[in-house]
Amino acid sequence: MTAVRLREIAPRLTFQAHRVPTELKIELVQRLVRAGIRDFELSSFVRPDLIPALADAAEVFAALRAVPGLTLGCCIGNERGLRAAAAAGADSAAFLLSADEDFARANIGRSTEQSLVELERLARVAVDLGIALGTYVIFAWGGPTGPARGPAELEPIARRLVDIGVTDWVLADSFGYAAPPQIRELLATAAQHVPLESLTVQVHDNRGLGVANVLVLAELGVGTIDVSLAGSGGHPAMPGQRGGGVCTEDAVQALDLAGHDTGLDLAALVDTANWLADAGVPGLGFVRHVGPVPRSAPAPAGLAFDWKNPTHESERAR
Repeated sequence: MTAVRLREIAPRLTFQAHRVPTELKIELVQRLVRAGIRDFELSSFVRPDLIPALADAAEVFAALRAVPGLTLGCCIGNERGLRAAAAAGADSAAFLLSADEDFARANIGRSTEQSLVELERLARVAVDLGIALGTYVIFAWGGPTGPARGPAELEPIARRLVDIGVTDWVLADSFGYAAPPQIRELLATAAQHVPLESLTVQVHDNRGLGVANVLVLAELGVGTIDVSLAGSGGHPAMPGQRGGGVCTEDAVQALDLAGHDTGLDLAALVDTANWLADAGVPGLGFVRHVGPVPRSAPAPAGLAFDWKNPTHESERAR
């Protein structure tokens, strides 16, 4: 079996759109740690007036920083956020760079080019602070309203990122534009600039392609794949849109059946996804509703199928 590294982003992606008590965020991570997850995007250090639901980022880090064996990352949009992340003990910070000009201006108030200039400056600050700095490339495959993007659009951004010395990238299909062929095509371009093993890829499931794309990412040997428990998540700048990441428990089920090793406890993930739903956090997903694919246990009583008489028992009873 080949090992696949999954990073859980629900603590940031979900709670930026659904405000919950700090204690619930901490409990979610504790439950996910018991399920085997060790790599998290824990929160964002951004302006609390813009994303008030993540104003407790430092508190969440303080509660979880001492848990051994965890890798804790976050998002930042400026120097103030970078310094706050370093002070909170984050292992890494990812700058919010958007490939979509309109979203870049709406999200952090700068064009894509202005954001690249700021990222170059922040890279020098990060060295002094002793924190690893990477970058998102949001909407790398297209969206939220425009046409799909591909290698031609990624190429100049990739070259610029390498020139400024930022090679830890989170390529995000932020609005679910890509199918497996588009995933392969864009990553072939990315691999001309950085090793696939160093990349993180985040696919969203807006159009139902998330799990299929996860299997391709695992096959290609991408270093880290982002997932979100119960397919939860959203973005305050896009209210009403389905902004969840690919469902953690569905991805783990598919990877397991495809012969990959995630090291995660699927049953514990399902229990945690159901707990999150019971706490009032909207989510999607399939496995938590129907259960994992049976391995060897017999079918439950009443679910056996009569192949000689395929009419369902409820139909015969009418």
